[in-house]
Amino acid sequence: MHFIKIFTFIVLSLVVGFLGCSKEEKKAEGPKQEQITKNLAPQKSELKGQNFFVEISDLKVLTVVDIASKEIVETPTLRGNIKITNKSKDILDIQAVTFEYLDEAGKPIPFKPEEKIDKVYPFWKALQPEGVTEGTLDVTIPKMAVKGKTLGKIEISLVYVPSPLKRETLILSEKIE
Repeated sequence: MHFIKIFTFIVLSLVVGFLGCSKEEKKAEGPKQEQITKNLAPQKSELKGQNFFVEISDLKVLTVVDIASKEIVETPTLRGNIKITNKSKDILDIQAVTFEYLDEAGKPIPFKPEEKIDKVYPFWKALQPEGVTEGTLDVTIPKMAVKGKTLGKIEISLVYVPSPLKRETLILSEKIE
């Protein structure tokens, strides 16, 4: 009787061991998406405006692509560096830098409704005359500009408040009844 219990225990252990080890191992799947980085040409651009001198460098477009279909699955991102110099005689309070993407004919390239739109780069900085500020750009770019290679120009707008700021104070005479 004692041997039967030991024999049964050994048989059950072997059965469980064989069943547990005989399952197929799942192969590790490779990534389904990949990130592709493309450089924009020219690598460095200098722009002169009425009040500013702007240098843009190291512009890259980052896209996330489905490996199987080669379709862009996320809104592409434009990244790079920006350097702004105040060329006016006044303090200029920079609020933001905005981007508009144009095709070769000069028409805006629209974002599709499902795309993330982030064309404004906040840049809260007051610049003294001849002052310089630098930053890293991180904005979105329409899929159509990347996929169709229709990008011809990037229009950059600096949103700023000139100084000295003028303020007017008004006094309202009121009473609580």
